[in-house]
Amino acid sequence: MKTALVTGGTGGIGAAVCRRLAADGVTVAVGFRAHRAEAEALAREIGGAAVLCDVTDPAGVQKAIDNVLEKFCQLDILVCNAGVAWQGLLQEMDDGAWRGLMAADLDGVFHCCRAALPAMIRAKSGKIVTISSVWGTRGASCEAAYSAAKAGVVGLTKALAKEVGPSGITANCVAPGVIRTQMLQHLGPQDLQELAEATPLGRLGAPEEVAEAVAFFCSDAAGFITGQVLGVDGGFGV
Repeated sequence: MKTALVTGGTGGIGAAVCRRLAADGVTVAVGFRAHRAEAEALAREIGGAAVLCDVTDPAGVQKAIDNVLEKFCQLDILVCNAGVAWQGLLQEMDDGAWRGLMAADLDGVFHCCRAALPAMIRAKSGKIVTISSVWGTRGASCEAAYSAAKAGVVGLTKALAKEVGPSGITANCVAPGVIRTQMLQHLGPQDLQELAEATPLGRLGAPEEVAEAVAFFCSDAAGFITGQVLGVDGGFGV
């Protein structure tokens, strides 16, 4: 049986990924930062474990990885899903907001991969899946920092695929489009309708659809696929 750590495991996409991997028979460690009760409830539901994992804290990330290895004796899959968003004009973003976003969305991926790789390299096997965004491949007005961080995730994933491929580890990236999660809670019905109309398939995506892409990259069917970016965006990024 495989074991996975999913960071940001209580959010819309994260929870869907946890449930989808569990459905495939994977034992899932639900990574959380603030929502302990939600993580513990989800872990009970899927037969996994809740693990405190603040991706902005390198020492905390290492402790989370160590906890997973101590409890399950292996770490086969890492899904780097934790992240935050920020909307506004770039010239109005202060240094603290910039660093906070980068710490969660880009540094966090680095912290998690660095901590997880030694065990995967020893096992000569592993699956790393990062979550970027359509904005990481095409950019978005009033989301310059978020776009930059998510573009960084793409570059990190591609480079990592080359670096760890000889150790039998794959690294792939999923780039969601406009997905119905809490990240859209600041938008009104009209905004959501406009985003749906801008999507060639004419609707917004569901977290479960992103989870399907993640599950594919984590499966044996993707054993010869690495360094790829899969857009789950209804054609938004075309």
